[in-house]
Amino acid sequence: EVQLVESGGGLVQAGGSLRLSCAASEFTFDDYAIGWFRQAPGKEREGVACINSNDGSIYYADSVKGRFTISSDNAENTVYLQMNSLKPEDTAVYYCALLPGVVRGTINPANFRWNYWGRGTQVTVSS
Repeated sequence: EVQLVESGGGLVQAGGSLRLSCAASEFTFDDYAIGWFRQAPGKEREGVACINSNDGSIYYADSVKGRFTISSDNAENTVYLQMNSLKPEDTAVYYCALLPGVVRGTINPANFRWNYWGRGTQVTVSS
């Protein structure tokens, strides 16, 4: 069974930075994507970033473009989300998810049904 474990959340002041990690294990897929999602209370889940293992294609939501950076360490099966210039509206539970069997190209997380999810990590940005 695929396991995804997020870490790195916490409380930070506006303008600060955090780096989230998503450690993936127990999977044997060759072609997959890892996405970062977030959900704030009372709001719909939003896909904020995604990286495609096939070709490294990356997607960012407009709300985080220029502030967040997704990267991967394939040797460690870990995907990171570097979040800079954080805003109070970035406050949410952040989840990573894995989508197997993807083809090359940029993947918009909203267009797919993701198979595997982590439990999430809380990010709180104070004003």
